[in-house]
Amino acid sequence: MFGLPIPIIGLLIAVFILVYLVLKTRVHAFIAMLIAAAIAGLVGGMSVTETLGAITKGFGGTLGGIGIVIGLGVMMGSVLEVSGAAEKMAFSFIKMLGKKKEEWALAITGYVVSIPIFVDSAFVILYPVAKALAKNGKRSLLTLGVALAGGLVVTHHTVPPTPGPLGVAGLFGVDIGAMLLVGIAMAVLPVVAIVLYAKWLDRKYPEFNQQTLSPEELKQKYDHYIESREKKNLPSLGLSLLPIVLPILLIFIKAVLDLAAKSHPEISEMLFYSLFTFVGHPMIALAISVLIAVYTLLPRTDSTTTALHLEEGVKTAGIILLVTGAGGALGAVLRESGAGAQLAEQIARLPISPILIPFIVSTLVRFIQGSGTVAMITAASISAPILAQMPGVNMLLAAQAATMGSLFFGYFNDSLFWVVNRMMGINDVKQQMIVWSIPTTIAWGIGGISVILANLVWGNDGSFFDLLLPITVMLGIALYIRLHNHRLNK
Repeated sequence: MFGLPIPIIGLLIAVFILVYLVLKTRVHAFIAMLIAAAIAGLVGGMSVTETLGAITKGFGGTLGGIGIVIGLGVMMGSVLEVSGAAEKMAFSFIKMLGKKKEEWALAITGYVVSIPIFVDSAFVILYPVAKALAKNGKRSLLTLGVALAGGLVVTHHTVPPTPGPLGVAGLFGVDIGAMLLVGIAMAVLPVVAIVLYAKWLDRKYPEFNQQTLSPEELKQKYDHYIESREKKNLPSLGLSLLPIVLPILLIFIKAVLDLAAKSHPEISEMLFYSLFTFVGHPMIALAISVLIAVYTLLPRTDSTTTALHLEEGVKTAGIILLVTGAGGALGAVLRESGAGAQLAEQIARLPISPILIPFIVSTLVRFIQGSGTVAMITAASISAPILAQMPGVNMLLAAQAATMGSLFFGYFNDSLFWVVNRMMGINDVKQQMIVWSIPTTIAWGIGGISVILANLVWGNDGSFFDLLLPITVMLGIALYIRLHNHRLNK
């Protein structure tokens, strides 16, 4: 078939069937990925026993590395959600930044809150804050809502312990602490870009507040919000932030000590190094964080109710664990069938760097089927075995490329698209896409450019040609905004 090796033919057929099953049938992504893994192995020349063995090994190996961390992360998020800690952070950031900077306060809140809390739930919890701030129409409800959603969606896609990035880190075999720290840094510019776009939306739709809520309704909601916050017993800001900041700090200290130990080996024999190597491991750091969250944010909640809150969080992560494990199974089959090594040889001849492969695959899968988590896991499953065969590839940046690609053009088949638009009362299809599809694509472009530039500095295979794809898309969006600005100024 076209002179291609048998393992590559098996991979192509498997990917086609995977996309078809997810897009055109009611088969869940988890089952679709297992079917694709089986087809890739059997068509690619592996025996039934070898294929099943690779699937089992890949599934267990992937979840063995990150399954516990995913479970602990969603437990912590559940406590932050039910305790009111997320709402306290939003209210506190708004008071700190003052008037006329509410969109930045909400974006920062989203940036922090979505690290442990699922993005759809976080938007539902925090959107009433945006409504309250649109007092008497003085602030654009549209701007505030998009800024909040923008802060939420970027870290949800790029920063562990959100399950998607955790799964990608496991599939690429990169350190979770490094993934967390790099993800936090790379999420900043995409969030800033979305906030600036959200402010432009105020100019494009100056009448939005009046169309959605009357001035009397806005004032009533604001007064009710202030009154309810004064009566509600929310935790302090310090306690609200502690479960998020503490594990990040412990992981950061461990990373710094590991770097120091490489140049000064004697450090590795010191007691404090062993201590922080233990408590700075993501599994231990998050376990400590969950315990602190339970005893500080839910101090008067009985053990049964506390257990129910924690278990509710784990339920929401169950399917993500399965999809991540299935991604590991597919990746293992590609490695053992030889498809990864053979594709690596072909990709090495292309005029682009290898880290664009997970970015492009994630982008395509996101556009086809909508789920950012499935997109990044699929991209990591397919590309990790290929890139592992290529010397000099920075796998940490490749993992970030997979997560950034999954931000592309959120639209009808993305659940957050409907949550954002319906809660803001937007029914027109064109306006829905302007409000949410374009800002997610801006985040995709800025994130992709950031990864490519980082690869030029810290990778061994970077090329300025890699910038062509994201810059072309970003120029198209800039031209669109400029044309609309011209119309608004007439």
